Formats: sequence, C-alpha cells, structure tokens
Amino acid sequence: MADRKIRNMEEFASISGISRPTVSKYFNDPDSVRATTRARIEAALELHDYRPNIYAMNQNRKLTKNLGIVVPLLTDPYFAEIARNLEQRCILAGYSPTLFSSHGDPALEVEVLDTLRSLKPAGALLAPLGRASDRRALEKFCNDVPTLIFDSSVDQIGLGFVGSDNFQFTAHITDYLCRTGEPPNFFEMKTPANPNAHRRRQSYLNAMAKFGYAPDVISIDGEGWGFEEIGRLGGHNALSQGRFSTNTILCSNDRLAIGLLTACYEQGLRVGRGSDCAIRVAGQDGHPHSRYTCPPLTTISHNYDAVSKTAADVLFAAIDGQVEPWKSTRLEGRLILRDSA
Repeated sequence: MADRKIRNMEEFASISGISRPTVSKYFNDPDSVRATTRARIEAALELHDYRPNIYAMNQNRKLTKNLGIVVPLLTDPYFAEIARNLEQRCILAGYSPTLFSSHGDPALEVEVLDTLRSLKPAGALLAPLGRASDRRALEKFCNDVPTLIFDSSVDQIGLGFVGSDNFQFTAHITDYLCRTGEPPNFFEMKTPANPNAHRRRQSYLNAMAKFGYAPDVISIDGEGWGFEEIGRLGGHNALSQGRFSTNTILCSNDRLAIGLLTACYEQGLRVGRGSDCAIRVAGQDGHPHSRYTCPPLTTISHNYDAVSKTAADVLFAAIDGQVEPWKSTRLEGRLILRDSA
C-alpha cells in the first residue's frame, strides 16, 4: 500500500497515470471502460487504498452553495444558539444556509428532509430527533446529501457525529454538588423529548455510586418541548409531596431547572447557597438565559463554539472531497458556578 493518502479523484487520476474522465467513467460504470483499463484502475485503488467521495459521484457538480441546518425546535434556546453559530460559520465559508425545525414531530422531520433535498444542497447539518426519527428516511437522505449529525447521535449515519459529552456533563456537576453540600436528587421527565436525557440520567447513577451515595431520581409527568411549565408543575408536585430526599436538586436540563425555580418561588422557598436558603438547584446545558434567572443558575455548559466549528469543518471538508471514516466526536462541557447552587 502506498504511503500517500489520496484526497480526491483528481489526485487519484494524476498519481495512477489514468485520465480524469476515464476514472470518472469507471466509477459511474466499471463495465464502461476496457477490461485492461479497469484492471489498471482497480490495481491503483488497491495500491493507494483510495475510496471515492460518493457525494462527488452521485451529485450534480453544478449545485448551488445551499446548505441546510435542521434542528428539533428552533424556539428552544439551545438549538437557537447552536443554529445561529452554525449559520454564521456557513455564511463566512461562502454558503447560503437555510434553517429548518422539525418541531419535535418525526413525520415533519421527514418532510423537512424532502424539502431540503429538493433544494439540491451542497450539504446539511442535522440534529435529529433521535429515537423518534425515521432511521430509514435519515439513511436515505444522508446517502444523497453530505450530512453531519450533531447533538443527538444516530450511529454510523452520515459523515459522523459531533456533540457534547453528556456523561462528562453530569458526572462533573454531580461531583461538584456532592463536594459542596448534600448529594443531589435528579429531576427529570418520565418521557424526555431529547435522547441525551437518558445519558445524563445514567451518568448521574454512575457518579452517585462512585461517590458512595444512594441516588434519588424524581421523574415527573409531561411530554413535548414545554420544559419550563413541565418543570414548574412537576416541581410543585414533588415539593408538596416531599419527594426530594436532600436539599439539592440537579435537573436534567436548564429549562426544567427554570421551571423548578419558579415553583420554589411560588412556594416561598429561597434558592441558593447561603445559610438562609432552603434548597439548591442546578441545571445542565448552559442555556443562554441561565445567567438571568433569579438566582442565577449554576449549570454545566455546552462548548457552543467548539461544537459548531468541529461540525462545520467536517462538513466543509467532505464537500471539498475530503471524506474521512465515520467518527463520533464528543466535547466536554464547562462548569459555571452561580448563586443557585
């Protein structure tokens, strides 16, 4: 095997001594070239361990500079922030991005992908619904369009996955809460809208076992994406029923925590770290508005810049013909200490 890594079809044609049109003709239909030429090409493929960019083969090379950015819900502040960051990177790279929201609906997610496909995009950045997604529809779209999956992983689909390390997220903030006060309860939805919630729950269980504490998971009713109201109503019920075994609560996400903060206020409970406070509340995500809750919310934040840059760079490289093997990239979060915990 040759040491040099071939990045695109032009390089392969040059180093193998076969014309670019002949190479292209072979990849479109191996039987369309003479047997002796086919043998030369296949020997060169073996020597250089080259695999063509399937997108360069299957797509019209006169495509526009359109890119699609698809998220489950644009009104969710996390997805709004990551989409804004991705959009800016696409524009700076010379592309024309279009934002789409599937509104938490698997059928609408398929419709969005069909609409995006009709625009003949150069590529797409897709945050799927996860377990609720139509996997066959996702696979078909990713086979047609260079697609980088972010936020919710769907293994081995698309160019790769880029997102946050949710196990590190929860383990890190659980460690902080255990070291600075009573060990935390875990406050979550019974039916979470985002599959990352399951990873955070498991990480909490693992961390509590490691630290030698008994875990206490409070799962509240509620479905969909109205997390703040779900957290407020579920918080009222849990507080009224005495379901929290300690004075510290780690919420599955910041939006649930914001709802819980409201429930605490409405029940006259002072939240914070001071001696005059009855309860500590922490969240996860680095919600763009978490700095402005009352009190400001302690959380562990996504690295928005790193996630968006890594995702965009992988997609841009693939569009340029530099397709790497599928890889999952998970980036660590940053603990943000504020007055709520």
